[in-house]
Amino acid sequence: NMSHELRTPLNAILGFAQILECGPPAPTADQKASIEQVLKAGWYLLDLVNEILDLAKIDAGKVSLSLEPTSIADILRDGRELLEAKAQSRAIHLGFPTAPIPDFVQADPIRLKQIFVNLLSNAIKFNRVGGTVEVTCTPRTPERIRICVQDTGMGLSPEQLSHLFQPFNRLGQKEDVVEGTGVGLVVSKRLVELMGGTIGVESTVGKGCTFWIELDRAGQPQLPTPTPTTKSNLPSKKLVQQELPIKTVLYVEDNAANLQLVEGILARRPDLRLLSARDGQSGIDRARDSMPDVILMDISLPGINGIEALKILRLDPATASIPIVAISAHASPHDIEKAMKAGFFHYLTKPVKVRELMDTLDAALMHQEPKHTIPSEAGNT
Repeated sequence: NMSHELRTPLNAILGFAQILECGPPAPTADQKASIEQVLKAGWYLLDLVNEILDLAKIDAGKVSLSLEPTSIADILRDGRELLEAKAQSRAIHLGFPTAPIPDFVQADPIRLKQIFVNLLSNAIKFNRVGGTVEVTCTPRTPERIRICVQDTGMGLSPEQLSHLFQPFNRLGQKEDVVEGTGVGLVVSKRLVELMGGTIGVESTVGKGCTFWIELDRAGQPQLPTPTPTTKSNLPSKKLVQQELPIKTVLYVEDNAANLQLVEGILARRPDLRLLSARDGQSGIDRARDSMPDVILMDISLPGINGIEALKILRLDPATASIPIVAISAHASPHDIEKAMKAGFFHYLTKPVKVRELMDTLDAALMHQEPKHTIPSEAGNT
């Protein structure tokens, strides 16, 4: 509930800031600088919300993990893709294993990625400009694999190391120098231990730190055939046609600010017509009446919730084939997994990223045939 309540206003803050950032009209230089500060602070606040809620959930014993054979190579690749730009901004070289990594560990893949991204982000954040970060993966025993993240920062003293995994302890770092709450490492440690692993650090003052995690080795799984609902299959489609097909998007959302945000985003797409409904039953009725090409569905709706509405639409032959995208402030892995198993085409979490929303709509719309055509001379109507 706290996640939902905190993410909902952040969706408006970050969403409308993204609209202002991309215009039209294009912002002035001063306006652009101000918008960048709003976005930077907003995304940072979202990170803090996620970290603190994670810690509270772990302390309450409410974290559910899905332990399965997890590819180390995939985890390292995803972490590198997420943080390479951040490293380049500080001229920090990232070194990763050059040989293929065939090993799998027994872990929750989402949580293991979270842990690795946290360690890699810290190695960049607390490094010196122009430094290096080396990531290695080695078998410690026939049953255990160790992943190390080594940086060339200032290192930690024995006194600092003794307080390293205490929540909200930033080891003397000033907030105006390096952002953070001192929660990420604590969450990482507890998650590693819940997965049956260990985490540790070795450091020399003036020479940097090496953080490592060890997990049980696992056999390679039988990989399922990818489906259109997986995030990796969402193509980024750019419309460059002279004649754009008019397609209808139905957004079922009870929050006025969230609805206004999506209206503002889709107003830049002359090929889309937006309809709306404010509760689950109205959304079902509107879908049956208008037969939209794609539906955006909030999960927490008055009366019939989004998952129940999805099931009703799937049982109706007339609406069964319409791609339905969940868009919700419920962002836990459990919520996402539950929704995807119910049959959603994709799951977007609030705060919404404009580019991700557009890519998802393009992917969903590819499943429908155009109904009408806008003549090229009317493209701006």
